[in-house]
Amino acid sequence: MSTLSYDATGAAQEALEQHLPALVEDRIATRIFAKDHTLWGPDAESESAIRLGWVEAATVSQPLVKDILELRDALRAEGVSRIVLCGMGGSSLAPEVIAGTAGVELTVLDSTDPDQVRAALADRLAATAIVVSSKSGSTLETDSQRRIFEQAFTEAGVDAKSRIIIVTDPGSPLDKASREAGYRAVFNADPNVGGRYSALTAFGLVPSGLAGVDIQAFLDEAEEAAEILNDDAPENIGLALGTALGGTNPLRNKIVIAEDGSGIVGFADWAEQLIAESTGKLGTGILPVVAGPQSPEVTSGAADVLVVRLVAADADIELGDNQVAIAGGLATQMMVWEFATAVAGRLLGINPFDQPDVEAAKVAARGLLDAQPEPTPAAFVDGAIEVRGGDWLGEAATAEGAVKALLGTLSSDSYLSVQAYFDRLAFAGLEGIRDELAAATGRPVTFGWGPRFLHSTGQFHKGGPAIGVFLQVTAAPAEDLGIPAKPFTFGELIAAQAAGDAQVLGEHGRPVLRLHLTDRAAGVAQLQDVVAALSTRASATES
Repeated sequence: MSTLSYDATGAAQEALEQHLPALVEDRIATRIFAKDHTLWGPDAESESAIRLGWVEAATVSQPLVKDILELRDALRAEGVSRIVLCGMGGSSLAPEVIAGTAGVELTVLDSTDPDQVRAALADRLAATAIVVSSKSGSTLETDSQRRIFEQAFTEAGVDAKSRIIIVTDPGSPLDKASREAGYRAVFNADPNVGGRYSALTAFGLVPSGLAGVDIQAFLDEAEEAAEILNDDAPENIGLALGTALGGTNPLRNKIVIAEDGSGIVGFADWAEQLIAESTGKLGTGILPVVAGPQSPEVTSGAADVLVVRLVAADADIELGDNQVAIAGGLATQMMVWEFATAVAGRLLGINPFDQPDVEAAKVAARGLLDAQPEPTPAAFVDGAIEVRGGDWLGEAATAEGAVKALLGTLSSDSYLSVQAYFDRLAFAGLEGIRDELAAATGRPVTFGWGPRFLHSTGQFHKGGPAIGVFLQVTAAPAEDLGIPAKPFTFGELIAAQAAGDAQVLGEHGRPVLRLHLTDRAAGVAQLQDVVAALSTRASATES
């Protein structure tokens, strides 16, 4: 197994000293691995009883390896060299990290943006197979992606059934329909594993293995990690990390996860869903903030922030105050963080396996799709940006003024959430505004691409503490794209998803500034200029 190490300072070390003896005495580690569903209180027992399969996923999933590798070899013999994963949230984040860290190509389509979908369709279609991954089998985004690829294969003269692989729970609507349709393969995952804990199940393994990852070695490493975590001992790093996440006093509920040389590609994005969706409920929870080692939050010293640095095993790291450093291979880290999140849930007094507020935005989006209402009129237009907001906009008449007004609603314990509902690959550079906004506000800032974040941090936004401030960015596509056999287009779908989420956030009393870019390239450039100007002014004021 890869070397696993842990170090902590300040509040994280104090939490360890406060909680570790009781966790060891109460045999929390071995009880988790024994699937003791009583650990999170009476209200959580029914859900916990059917969500603890992840503790043995590395072992249970071993028989999948042979079938996955045989299918990979068969596809390659047929000239299939490109795998596209159609999935959302827990179905897409883990494979993206696994493939990225292994250095193999996997196209992850976790968007309903027409331009991003069209780009995925246009790339080497004749050499492509798709993995349609949905636990429930009813995910609207994934169903739409399957439909458009199936149509594109057929129109290109490719046997669509031979290029579609399904991953779903046994007995789901997708499971039954796919077997009846005669798709190339249907893989069933353990139904007793929730989506965000599913990295070591068929959801993580099928797309990664088909793309070329050594999934046997990946599972072997995870099995060794599970053996180490299944130990009621003070040296258990999973217990230590769990105390850092959920046991600081007072609670540091912004966990800044900074990639600092670990060699794991995109790990913080995967951990973001795991932590936010597992803990953000009942008005409490932990907000993960994906950052770099030099990001403003790392050195802010804010009383509500704890920094976790993902480091290399042999790194010589000098920790600052209230920081954690953790090192380990990818499979090891995934096991450790899943375990630690379950421990943090116990310390927080919440059920880490449900997601009671995720459905709200989905329901609102479906309602808007059905009703097809006229868009809310813009408060004003500035260049390539249409501006919509609440009464807090005041006298703002420019995009910069609107963003400044939104930032004015931040308090000393707030966070800012930036949500961009368009092509995350073509406009990846927009993420650079995250650090600038963090510097300008002095508060933690998250950046999420819609609609994928709705399946992860969306739970924390509604169910966690009412301290979020939201900047939503939508953009007109170059050209819309129809969804086969559906009365709406991809453009209408992503617009409804954005509007539905804004509606639910508004109903929860959260301030939401909506910026719609009428021209993508021009609008992105204008928004970047707006944020840069605000950041420059903030720096000048501080100096």
